[in-house]
Amino acid sequence: MAETKERLKRGERKLQILQVLAEMLQQPKGEKITTAALAARIDVSEAALYRHFASKAQMFEGLIEFIESSIFGVANKITAEEDNGLKQLHAMVSMLLSFAEKNPGMTRVLIGDALVNENERLQARINQLHDRVEATLKQCLRVASTQSSDGSAVNDAAADPGPRANLILCYVIGRWHQFAKSGFKKKPTDGADKQLPLLLV
Repeated sequence: MAETKERLKRGERKLQILQVLAEMLQQPKGEKITTAALAARIDVSEAALYRHFASKAQMFEGLIEFIESSIFGVANKITAEEDNGLKQLHAMVSMLLSFAEKNPGMTRVLIGDALVNENERLQARINQLHDRVEATLKQCLRVASTQSSDGSAVNDAAADPGPRANLILCYVIGRWHQFAKSGFKKKPTDGADKQLPLLLV
């Protein structure tokens, strides 16, 4: 019983460390975060941080895991509940923009801004996440390529989902960048309702 409580306590402390790290990443100036500053913010010693995470890279990996589970959890729900490919696509893009808006600190991780001078495997993992997002968008486009308003297949150009999926991903990443570089003032969803119909026709 005591061991279970201790594990629970450790899990809560790990979560607290990740939450505070995410909060620190929300600072508009985007200064480099040190373990000393993180420890001071939580009011523990640096040694206490390293009892929960072997390195700062591991802390960032914890944030990336949260991002992955959040984004792809919703993505799977969208594809399970919606049959229409274009509606899937619209919901995916809206979700990606909204996720960033609700999680400013995570946006700096998503664009790699927070990972400069950190372990290179972190940026590699974010690149993989982008690839997974693109593959998900591509799958929505494949579904859409078999559907049209009159029931016929769409033309051959639209049926090749690769270039279009990449274009949509570039739009999303661009909106994330604007959000972060504006000090989180220029929201990713601002104007998206007018832009998405142009992008997702």
